[in-house]
Amino acid sequence: MLDTSSEALQVLLVADPGLPSRRAAAIHQRLETFLQDAYGVTTTLHTLTDTIRLTPESELDLSAVEDLRADYPDVNIVLILTEIPRHTQGDPLIAEVHSDSNLAIVSCPTLGAWSTKRRIIKALMSSINKLVPWDPEDTTRRFLLRWSDWSDNEDAQHQSLHAHTITGGPRLVMGMTMANDPWRTVPKLSGALAAASATGAFGIFYSSIWQMSTYLSTARLLSIGAAAILVMVTWLIINHKLWDEPRKDSLATVVMYYNLSTVLTLLITVLALYAGLVGLILLGGLIVIDPEFMTSQIQQKATLANYLDIAWLSAAMGVVAGGIGASFDSDLDVKRLTHGQRMRQRVYTDNHPYTDDVSQNS
Repeated sequence: MLDTSSEALQVLLVADPGLPSRRAAAIHQRLETFLQDAYGVTTTLHTLTDTIRLTPESELDLSAVEDLRADYPDVNIVLILTEIPRHTQGDPLIAEVHSDSNLAIVSCPTLGAWSTKRRIIKALMSSINKLVPWDPEDTTRRFLLRWSDWSDNEDAQHQSLHAHTITGGPRLVMGMTMANDPWRTVPKLSGALAAASATGAFGIFYSSIWQMSTYLSTARLLSIGAAAILVMVTWLIINHKLWDEPRKDSLATVVMYYNLSTVLTLLITVLALYAGLVGLILLGGLIVIDPEFMTSQIQQKATLANYLDIAWLSAAMGVVAGGIGASFDSDLDVKRLTHGQRMRQRVYTDNHPYTDDVSQNS
């Protein structure tokens, strides 16, 4: 428990690079204010972006926290906001508190796809409340999470906050997917983007594609689009070896979450690519293809719907070609988009402090 003689509270918040770091920066001022108001003592919040490595057993190396404490000797509590999904006792683990070392760990993905500032602050405040000796004011009790319960482990100095048994898993997968930043993935697939754009552009200039899109039903066009998306996602997973296999049974559930988040991340990425292609091809078609000329080729009056059908079918062709183009993208760049690869980069090995071996399975 904390030494209360100084009647002051200094907290260090260590966040992983990426989404956790951005969230930590966004909540810094509010969290510091809430702490001050909750406990009525002088409060200082420090934030730091750093990566806590994993042991070979895929556990966070908490001994590394002592090195961070050396740089902040006056800090009372250390908080870790990590992107690593954690899973114990059959349920996703939101937070974990070690009272003996005044340490709390919050898993950002477990808070869900929309890990809002308020939700993160609630998880951090709930964790801190287990460590400080001061009773919070009534106005700050609202920060105690309602949809999860703290539980004591075998060690009285160690408490866990688990997600709901039913909703915790889906919430975790969606949180991992958002942490992968699928919206920022498309520019990194430069080979796929180039091949998809070049192939899709053919639809503007070839009248046979106009005629085919005109006579295909809406249901069949939608099916073609869905099939193209699934083909590219499958090819990306196979070609870049993105499907993880657990090294031991105890990691099977977590690795399943990794795989589900990888599939969802790629689906969102390819959907974004498809939508972008449809928009660009539609715009290009409206500029290049004269309505009267199209009418003469498809033997019916050209409408906006015809232009959209052409864009949709051409984009499907482009997405399939994009899967082939993705073969020329860097394996390392693609794999770093997934949780499984980023976790492997954290793991200590016997011969090296950590490994970037992208071929190692989780």
